[in-house]
Amino acid sequence: MLAETMCSAVSAAGLGIAAVTAYRKRFLTATRIAAYSLVPVGLVLTGVVKWVSDVAFKPSVWLGFGLLGVAWLLFMITRAVERRGGGGRKERRAAARAARGEAVEPAASAPSLGAGSPAGGASSRAKPAKQGRQSAPAGAGEDFSDIEAILKKHGI
Repeated sequence: MLAETMCSAVSAAGLGIAAVTAYRKRFLTATRIAAYSLVPVGLVLTGVVKWVSDVAFKPSVWLGFGLLGVAWLLFMITRAVERRGGGGRKERRAAARAARGEAVEPAASAPSLGAGSPAGGASSRAKPAKQGRQSAPAGAGEDFSDIEAILKKHGI
C-alpha cells in the first residue's frame, strides 16, 4: 500500500515538472519527463510493484536467489576447469597418444621432420652448415673492420 502511494506521488511530481517545462516552451523535454513520470503508475497498475514487494520481503525467495547464484557459480567453475585442463578425459588421452607418436628419439641431434618431408636428408643439412662456417669468419672480420674505421674516423 505504501509503495503504491509513493509511486503515485512520484508520478504526480513528474507530471508537474513536465507541465512547467512545457510552459517554458521545451516541448520535447516535457514529453520525455511526462513519459518517465508515467512509468511508476503503470508499474503499480500492472501489479509489478506488488510482486516486487512480495519478492523482497520473503526469506524463501531470497533463499531461491541464493541457490540460483550457487548453481551459476558451480557452472562457471566447471567451465573454467574444463578450459584449463584441456577438455575431458577423451581429449586428454587423444592428445597424449598424438604426443607419443610424434616424439623425437632421445639420441637424435635434431628434431625429426616427419615422414615424406623433402628437407629431411642428411646431405641438405650438411651444406648450409658448411657454408655458414666459411662465411662466419669473413663476416666477423668485416664487422671489426667497420668498427675500426669508425674509431679511426673519430680519432680514437
